[in-house]
Amino acid sequence: MSSLNAFLNPIQAENREVVISNRFQEDGKPVPFVIKPITQEENKALIKKFTKKDKKGNETFDKTEYVSALTSSAVVSPDLTNAELQKAYGVLGESSLLQKMLYVGEYATLAQEVQALSGLDKDINEDIEEIKNE
Repeated sequence: MSSLNAFLNPIQAENREVVISNRFQEDGKPVPFVIKPITQEENKALIKKFTKKDKKGNETFDKTEYVSALTSSAVVSPDLTNAELQKAYGVLGESSLLQKMLYVGEYATLAQEVQALSGLDKDINEDIEEIKNE
């Protein structure tokens, strides 16, 4: 029989530092991004936000915007909500800032790291379909 204590006190995944690029340096050393895991509750809200129904009841899912929002919501540092940082890149919003800051390979690496930390390193499409069918 499993112990209730194990479910009351789960081991928490810690934030992770990941070096996405050598382009962001301080004192000659790459500055890592700090990312946090995304909970299923947060994930479900994002999936719902990017799933649209037309008048005929057909659903469409904007996977690109979903991955963008998932990735940006997991970034703890740099602070993507910082107005000065957004102004420096000429954008508004966390997702837009991240897309403007990073090259395509860097962005893909960050998205992969976020998904792995959040337990989505398996096929993300399975989770999306499961939630859409709830």
